Amino acid sequence: MTQLATINASGESGRRFPNTFGETHKLVDASTAQRKESQLSELLHEMGSVLVSFSGGVDSSYLLQVAHRTLGPCAVAATGLSQTYAQEEMDEARVVANDIGAEHVFVDTAELTDPRYADNTHQRCFFCKSELYSRLREFADSRGLQHVIDGSNIDDLDDFRPGMRAARELGVRSPLQEVGLTKAEIRFRSECLGLRTWDKPAMACLSSRFAYGDPITVAKLRQVAAAESAMRNLGFSGFRVRHHDEIARLEIPRDQFARALERAEELVDAVCGAGYRHTVLDLAGYRSGSSNEVLNARLKSRGLRSSGAL
Repeated sequence: MTQLATINASGESGRRFPNTFGETHKLVDASTAQRKESQLSELLHEMGSVLVSFSGGVDSSYLLQVAHRTLGPCAVAATGLSQTYAQEEMDEARVVANDIGAEHVFVDTAELTDPRYADNTHQRCFFCKSELYSRLREFADSRGLQHVIDGSNIDDLDDFRPGMRAARELGVRSPLQEVGLTKAEIRFRSECLGLRTWDKPAMACLSSRFAYGDPITVAKLRQVAAAESAMRNLGFSGFRVRHHDEIARLEIPRDQFARALERAEELVDAVCGAGYRHTVLDLAGYRSGSSNEVLNARLKSRGLRSSGAL
């Protein structure tokens, strides 16, 4: 992926990433991003020891890299072992942590046994993260690690993320937010640090593929995972398979539409092979947080959420 050199309003050189991640274009000033990274290192140094909630995605990988560089063995990565994440993501998390050189552990979670989670209300993420962070806190205490930290960035404050409330209630800190790092800055600094995740599409747990109110089951999660795995094998990336009973609604980045049409028969066979009867292409394309679009609109109409980026 090519970075685009630009000049910001102050006349300073910066970089802008092409909008292929389902994220908003944002100018990145190199010196500002590096300054924030220095502040991040200082903050982590003050923490002394940390357990990083690690998914192997862009944000947590960058956080782990800086934490490992700053704290060495006093920074440990922990990934929740759950059926709500595809096996490929678990495998990649292991590889990325190994690349960084940090200790990496898996911690069992049991959010699917909680009916409040399985009911899939708009607070689903709160119950999921409550389970995850409780388990991580227990593990951190067993290892004498002072803080549990996650990879939430400053842009996450502009979306509906009840998991952040769970983090606050359980004392989990978000260092990337605390120093004001944006997603674009994290991608930029990740590339500078040689992280393989710098251009990785945004990821989310498989439960996000279901509309609120559609109960979560292991069988449904496996169906979505199988469909998405088949699509990755066909060369697609940065997409979502949204589950609607017998219908799979495909959110694919618009620059992959032509490929989807060229390989339509293979695509239908791959998705229907996972158990769906119908495969439809969402013409709006992939966009991050699409499941929250209606909910965010309601919140904004009531004045409960800002309509602008932070």
